[in-house]
Amino acid sequence: MITLDDLAIPDTAASSAALDVASAYQSSALLNHSRRVYVWAAGYGRQQGIRYDAELLFVAAMFHDISLVPEFDSHTVSFEEASGHVARVFAAGAGWPSERRERLGEVIVRHMWPDVDIADDPEGHLLSRAAAVDIVGKNLDDFSPIFRAEVLQQYPRLGLADEFLACFQTQAERKTGSSAARAVQSGLGSRMAANPLDAASEHTPYGK
Repeated sequence: MITLDDLAIPDTAASSAALDVASAYQSSALLNHSRRVYVWAAGYGRQQGIRYDAELLFVAAMFHDISLVPEFDSHTVSFEEASGHVARVFAAGAGWPSERRERLGEVIVRHMWPDVDIADDPEGHLLSRAAAVDIVGKNLDDFSPIFRAEVLQQYPRLGLADEFLACFQTQAERKTGSSAARAVQSGLGSRMAANPLDAASEHTPYGK
């Protein structure tokens, strides 16, 4: 059985710096969301025996929603595209080669795809799946109740649902053809309201 101790932050300079940047710009709720997304992604990958690049996955998780914050918001492109651009700039500063920077951007953009082929992009597959777990509770049964409780205790949700939906609604109003707009139009609010993770946060000590 996996535990949070099995899913520590990759011991690299880029991973530590990515966490520092995410902590500086994201709200506590968005930061915890990013931390949980990495845990869900890496945890599922380990359970399923999926080979993935832990550093690439962690940095992608830290930056996948960075353009929902005002400092990096874009009025012209979807937030996941803007987040990919921010991550590429970060990775250049971290000394990553151009091919690795492009991979990072791809993984982040693809987290909004409904499905990512695991054979072509294991990190993109894991990030996309994990984001859906955390936002709407999709595939939550991949994880045991004990592990879910441990994750929520370590990284409480802190009102993520209201903050995240408000961010998406703002994106949808300004960028009507964006992925955020499509998500809102397809009933994101209702799916989020039914997320068992938020119910667990409200009714157990793990969300306090």
